Amino acid sequence: MKSNLSNIVRARRATRVIHVGDVAIGGDYPIAVQSMSNTDTRDVTGTVAQIHRLQEVGCEIIRVAVPDIAAAQAISKIKKSISIPIIADIHFDWRLAVASIEAGADCIRINPGNIGSWKRLARVVEKVKEYGISMRVGVNAGSLEKDIRKKFGGPIPEALVESALRNIGLIVDMGCESIKISIKSSDVLDTVDAYRRLSRETDFPLHLGVTEAGGLIPGTVKSSIALAALLMDGIGDTMRVSLTRDPAEEVRVAYEILRALRIRQRGPEIISCPTCGRCEIDLFSLASEVERRAQRIPYPLKLAVMGCIVNGPGEAREADIGLAGGKGVGLIFKGDRLLKKVPEQELLETFWEEVEQLAEIERRKVEDRENQ
Repeated sequence: MKSNLSNIVRARRATRVIHVGDVAIGGDYPIAVQSMSNTDTRDVTGTVAQIHRLQEVGCEIIRVAVPDIAAAQAISKIKKSISIPIIADIHFDWRLAVASIEAGADCIRINPGNIGSWKRLARVVEKVKEYGISMRVGVNAGSLEKDIRKKFGGPIPEALVESALRNIGLIVDMGCESIKISIKSSDVLDTVDAYRRLSRETDFPLHLGVTEAGGLIPGTVKSSIALAALLMDGIGDTMRVSLTRDPAEEVRVAYEILRALRIRQRGPEIISCPTCGRCEIDLFSLASEVERRAQRIPYPLKLAVMGCIVNGPGEAREADIGLAGGKGVGLIFKGDRLLKKVPEQELLETFWEEVEQLAEIERRKVEDRENQ
């Protein structure tokens, strides 16, 4: 039986609701998982292919870089081939924001530290209002406005908050309130402090993330610590885990954070042991391949991939589908029922056949509920 987390994870902070395309952000809506393509946006075919892969693993909103007018214009072609909202990421040139909106972007992300003058911001806001889309005000420690950096002596949390509040104040005064805010640092503690301060000052929805978090291991650790701390405080309406990695890994880590906090479940939960000298099968390869395949299953199954007879059979019986390794063989369980004993070379495919059968049953259940 799972423990009651009501005293651990606080109730979600009340925020207003905005929309990025057809995805609602804020209020009681699910915390949306985002990623960003790392392809050249002007390469429409390559970008669309990557976004399709990200859709398959659960990405709900995609952001693309817009370094020039050709990239902005490519958004119209990309959007025709994908089924999730697209955000145009803008730095330095306000004209690229306008061009991206005209090309069909569902939202734009601007950085107050480098977008330029009040007049340039006003031109962007005017176009946002005209097309009825939303915008993200993205404050980064690495590109803070010069006057704020000078005032505070550096990008400390108070400085990030002041930048965010100043800029959303300007945008609201221009008649636009379809805004979400991010306020990121590469420092975990500064990021957490900044978001906590900001959440006390505004009810606009917040996009969570640690910027320039690093590669798979350091990036996952830093993002998990910062985002979990904030989510447990009830702070956050959408999120991106930033990794120097295939963006599909960002989506995977994001859902694992949400799963661990029992906030959202998507896809199988995989239980696997760290291995020890008792393990007599190639569990590393086996677990890695199961994890890779499982990313494309949206249903919250529980899978166990265990290496030996100490905890293996017990954990396998607690899963929907489980396996426990022996010497060159493995036992496959469905719930607490032993299905079969399989040679190691057949273990992966036999195990996965059972997983796919169960996933198909879950798919039909979902389809039946939707048709009722």
